[in-house]
Amino acid sequence: MNAHGTAVLDLNADLGEGFGRWRLTDDEALLSVVTSANVACGFHAGDPSTMRRVCERAAERDVRIGAQVSYRDLAGFGRRAMDVPPDELADEITYQIGALRAFARAAGSDVAYVKPHGALYNRTVADAEQAAAVVAGVLRAGGALPVLGLPGSRLHEAAAGAGLPVVTEAFADRAYTAAGTLVPRRTPGAVVLDPDAVVARSVRMAREAAVTSLTGEEVTVRARSLCLHGDTPGAAELARRVRAALEAAGVRLEAFA
Repeated sequence: MNAHGTAVLDLNADLGEGFGRWRLTDDEALLSVVTSANVACGFHAGDPSTMRRVCERAAERDVRIGAQVSYRDLAGFGRRAMDVPPDELADEITYQIGALRAFARAAGSDVAYVKPHGALYNRTVADAEQAAAVVAGVLRAGGALPVLGLPGSRLHEAAAGAGLPVVTEAFADRAYTAAGTLVPRRTPGAVVLDPDAVVARSVRMAREAAVTSLTGEEVTVRARSLCLHGDTPGAAELARRVRAALEAAGVRLEAFA
């Protein structure tokens, strides 16, 4: 809520998640809905041509460009647990941001924020060492880039400690634990597949800052940005429905960066 009691929310989606001839996300359709684009930087998905294309389309539509950094895991789509030495991880974060920044600037825009992907996102919720490595990589890339992540995470703790802005995030289509973390993807029910439920959850999180956990508890979720996964079936149409429902509920949709 802003000072006038109006709910303000950013809509983000993971884009550019293709490689060569393989394309997973409907980037064109999603860029007409979201206000921020988490662009794959080549480590879990994405390649130079895809990064260029998404940055150009995002710049044309005034969508903010975020670097979606990941473990180096193309085969596992960045969703496999990995043990990467902190110094090496920091270097890889800087590398990914730098690559995307070149394409973003060529398109007349720039990288506006950073968000970890998949296993790295989940690891940095509780792992202080890996979180610090991500922050070190962001700092080396230059500029006080905001860090998008889960409220109360070690990642946000490290980012705030380093003077980086932190932006809280919620997930429309992911189940929550009673502790406010995401249910692991391998757990039945971890991904919310019912479109009506995703829409209703989105509005409730925006208006009431609350969601019901997988085990039935009420969880407080205060978020400035709502993630709409781009790799789920019918993602673009679902994103349109979520946006329409939020606007109908009086939520103002506005990028955070």
